[in-house]
Amino acid sequence: MFLTTSVHFLFLVFLGMLSLVLLLIIAVLIYSFYQYRESLQAFRWSEVINKKISEVIVYSEEEIPANSNFSAASGNASFRNLFLQRLAESEKKFSGAAQNKLKDLFQEYSLQEEALKKLNQKKEHIIAGGIQELTAMQVEEALPKISTFLTHPSAQVYQEAQYAMVNFKGFEGLHFLNSISSKISEWQQLRLLISITNIPENSGESIKIWMESSNDSVVIFTLKLLRKFQVLSLYSTVTDVLDHPSVDVRVQAVQTLLSLENSSTIGDLMEVYPQQPIEVQKEILKVMKKSKDQCCTDFLKDQLLNTPDSGIKVYAAEALCALEKQEYLTKLSQKENSSEELIQIIKYALQEKVC
Repeated sequence: MFLTTSVHFLFLVFLGMLSLVLLLIIAVLIYSFYQYRESLQAFRWSEVINKKISEVIVYSEEEIPANSNFSAASGNASFRNLFLQRLAESEKKFSGAAQNKLKDLFQEYSLQEEALKKLNQKKEHIIAGGIQELTAMQVEEALPKISTFLTHPSAQVYQEAQYAMVNFKGFEGLHFLNSISSKISEWQQLRLLISITNIPENSGESIKIWMESSNDSVVIFTLKLLRKFQVLSLYSTVTDVLDHPSVDVRVQAVQTLLSLENSSTIGDLMEVYPQQPIEVQKEILKVMKKSKDQCCTDFLKDQLLNTPDSGIKVYAAEALCALEKQEYLTKLSQKENSSEELIQIIKYALQEKVC
């Protein structure tokens, strides 16, 4: 009797597990079918949207043929969202009149509200997408709302907000640099630099504040900004950064001094050279190579002969080649007391010069 009951119980358990597995399989199949239909629909909509965008760009308003498929789908929320994404993506590929036509299309179908709604969502990628779309379509009235995302915890969101501020307001939009504590990535720095077309004459005080920031990436970005716009008046501010705690910042400062070069640059670099880390010393030697200033010849010879670091010797030899000191290097390599390492470094530098 007990054995029969146990077998019956195990059968019911097995039957229950089998039913559960079947239900899971059915659920997965239904979900997969749904996803397939969604993907297929998105693909079809993409074709309709791309055709509409192409027609708007190629033809004048009077020549645009009627598109019943587009008109029928234009009221669907998912279609409008996809349409908005495609417009924002297409805006990056065009300029001038074509870009203006895309913005007209954005206005014609009242997609601004669609994009603004995304700023009230909780998902980070949706908020970032909304900021991207409003920026691409130049919806300037959205700036007050976008500015609130400058302190958002998500990098994806606050980076788009930073880019939007600079895209709309240029140099003035960089005000977030005064208080930003997060790192500005190299890619983000490039985006911001591209968006800035000029620096106002009264920008010196703001730039000096950024140069004193405790955020290394802010200082590095500011140095790149000075290089791009050749702000010669802040040369002394850049030299002050050569004692910055960060090696990366010092390297950027050396590169900026090359860009802002004046008659005292090489002398200034030789003066600070002994106190610099190896990475910065190498960068200074690169600057001397590019400058081709004959006043650093003796300095470079000293580095080639007396420094223990092989990398420094290589950069010094290359710089001497740039200064047309091949004869000196050749004679040095032929001396009996020259080390094998020195001879190989000189040969390498001379071969590089020939190449």
